[in-house]
Amino acid sequence: MAQLLETKPASSTVLPIFLAGKYQTQTISADSASSSKTQSPPLKPLLIVTPSDKGTYPVILFFHGFMLRNIFYTDLLNHISSHGFILVAPQLYRVPPKGIREVKSAAQVANWLQSGLQSILPKNIEPNLKTVVLSGHSRGGKTAFALALGYGDPIQKFSTLIGIDPVAGNNFGTTTPHILTYEPKSFDIPFPITVIGTGLGPESKGLMSCPCAPKKYNHEEFFNESKPPRAHFTAKNYGHMDMLNDDLSGLIGKVADSMCVNGKGP
Repeated sequence: MAQLLETKPASSTVLPIFLAGKYQTQTISADSASSSKTQSPPLKPLLIVTPSDKGTYPVILFFHGFMLRNIFYTDLLNHISSHGFILVAPQLYRVPPKGIREVKSAAQVANWLQSGLQSILPKNIEPNLKTVVLSGHSRGGKTAFALALGYGDPIQKFSTLIGIDPVAGNNFGTTTPHILTYEPKSFDIPFPITVIGTGLGPESKGLMSCPCAPKKYNHEEFFNESKPPRAHFTAKNYGHMDMLNDDLSGLIGKVADSMCVNGKGP
């Protein structure tokens, strides 16, 4: 992740987005037990990163990747928050659920924002829930697309969708719900879409392993099925897990750090 943020364009000018923003950030962890005194406790454990300065900020709802933990993204979430955003990252599961339950859980979190988010934030921080951005990495990116398409019956309105190396399946087929149609511009999503992919995601780490973001199921197909206004960026020298923290803890962290082809820097 640190290497990814150090990436620079070909010219000598460094784009501001790759630098830390002007806001100091703070991290809040919340779940139904710790927030039991609030009127509407969260339905899933939440990692929230918000600017510390008093103000009203747009909200980004961020979904983690397959078998990953939301805490693996703290470097990325803090960097984005420093530019003036509230990041809400639920832990949707510990063991991947079957069928559409993951998407339904994501929709429940989205629908909770109106009634519950303000009670967890500091009193000087106000969320602008008219501009909620959907985002996610890997399978979480697909979950974000599924919500944008209406799966899970979300009530919360969204303003933008950002898929970070989204993945809808593996070499054995697509995961449910099956949202890819393989028809250009077929996604019925009424707001702007940005798809960010990685150049090394489609590569296998060895003869016995599958690519973490295989062709037919990765960012290229998600962009192909998106309607304008849309944007597509590819970090060609980076792998599927390079947006996670550099040092991941625990067994899940070690597995995540070793299962995909990683980049070696700018």
